[in-house]
Amino acid sequence: MKLTTMTQVTLDGVMQGNGAASDDRRNGFERGGWARGAGDDDTRAFITQAFQRAEAYLFGRHTYEMFAGSWGAVNQMRVHPIGVALNNSPKYVASTTLSAPGWKDTTVLRGDLAAAIGELKAKPGGELQVHGSAVLIRWLLANDLVDEMTLIVIPVILGQGARLFPQSGPDIALDLIESRVDSKGVTIQAYRPAGRPRYATA
Repeated sequence: MKLTTMTQVTLDGVMQGNGAASDDRRNGFERGGWARGAGDDDTRAFITQAFQRAEAYLFGRHTYEMFAGSWGAVNQMRVHPIGVALNNSPKYVASTTLSAPGWKDTTVLRGDLAAAIGELKAKPGGELQVHGSAVLIRWLLANDLVDEMTLIVIPVILGQGARLFPQSGPDIALDLIESRVDSKGVTIQAYRPAGRPRYATA
């Protein structure tokens, strides 16, 4: 399977609390819900179609629990095409503390996470998708496990909140493989990691 990530971010790189104001208030975050209503019908269709083509999903614990409590539990969300895709597909969680996942078809990955994800990627099939899960995405990038990443950039500067990319982390060159902008100014950019960047010499 190809490991892909899809992340909604602000122009200043924040990904915390994109859904509802109450989704994620860690570290005093107060500006949640910034992605609500962003994007036009084409962007919403793009996101839905992405979920529908997944072979399986990989989550960090925090995102898994939010998704399980919404897409996996709320009837109106369960019958949405995204909910149907999530509920009918295998789900994997990278966690050392989750012991009894309540969402059906969930497997907790423990021990050597790189080896476990490598085994999943070696399976035939389509995409192993990661949504949300900032800490996990950063770890996957640092361990060269991401095949493609899609950023859905909402035209807002938030000024606070957890960012997708850390202030200090690995440097990664990216090849742009797809780019589009919708009628509300939301951009979708798909990238493929391409080794380390080249830097100008003195």
